[in-house]
Amino acid sequence: MSWSIEDIPDQTGRTALVTGANSGLGYQTATILAQRGAHVLLGCRDPERGREAAERVRTEAAGGLLGQGRPINAGRQATEIVLDLADLGSVRKAAAEARERTAGRIDILVNNAGVMATPPRRTADGFELQLGTNHLGHAALTWLLAPALPPGARVVTVSSLAHRGGGLDLDDLHFDRRRYNPVTAYSASKLANLLFALELDRCAGAAGRDLVSVAAHPGLTDTELAANSARMRSRLIAPAVAAANKLITQGVVAGTLPQLYAATAPDVRGGEYFGPMWLGETRGGPARAAISAAARDPATARLLWEHTAELVGVVPDPA
Repeated sequence: MSWSIEDIPDQTGRTALVTGANSGLGYQTATILAQRGAHVLLGCRDPERGREAAERVRTEAAGGLLGQGRPINAGRQATEIVLDLADLGSVRKAAAEARERTAGRIDILVNNAGVMATPPRRTADGFELQLGTNHLGHAALTWLLAPALPPGARVVTVSSLAHRGGGLDLDDLHFDRRRYNPVTAYSASKLANLLFALELDRCAGAAGRDLVSVAAHPGLTDTELAANSARMRSRLIAPAVAAANKLITQGVVAGTLPQLYAATAPDVRGGEYFGPMWLGETRGGPARAAISAAARDPATARLLWEHTAELVGVVPDPA
């Protein structure tokens, strides 16, 4: 499909929360939504970087600096919220703050933040870092914010081409028994993202709730994930990894299109998945993406849903 940022409907009067919004896809998504008129909450782990990002979003939204057309409503609010998805205490606090700051109404939730191929590490709650950050933190946040999602609200969960990798071991999610493999762990977390998005859609439908849960992926996009992963191993190789990444990826603004389409396009339906349309879904404009057989399995999704609720200690909403 031919679709660009200029096709995003006016978002004036709507509120969006974007996780991982201080850089990369999250930052660009927040900026573009603000440029189209939304009040955007930026969920960021580091308070200082969050404040700086919110200031840049306000400036760029007001000035239309992305070069994608005149801003609809210059000067809309952009507010940072401290959110560490690897700490459930922080997730609970951020959800409460988000509900307070928005008077209990969040029209768009973009579960964007993530880590990739990290060394073996644990979250504050003892979970494997990638699953804990990418899936468990976002699941808890979504359920905690569910009462603030009005009829027609959208939840966009960002997955990856990597969801087609090695599958999900529900009996050993945190590599307690298996030998840890960073790529396998990342793939599992991204499969969990997609399973969660589709199960949320099924549960909303069963509960008769007007909630649109969809997923998106950016293809191969120049984000900080690869460099951050390298930096966790050695700061010396991070610049080389970042330079190499630029050679094989599309730009960040292009990479935001699938999740922006999922968040705003009028023809989006719950349970859909969007990614780039060209070269094996690696680049190009947004289109409906292929969902692996593993991600389409409702039995696995239900088991993950129930196990996730037990791990994070949050009652799923909708149940």
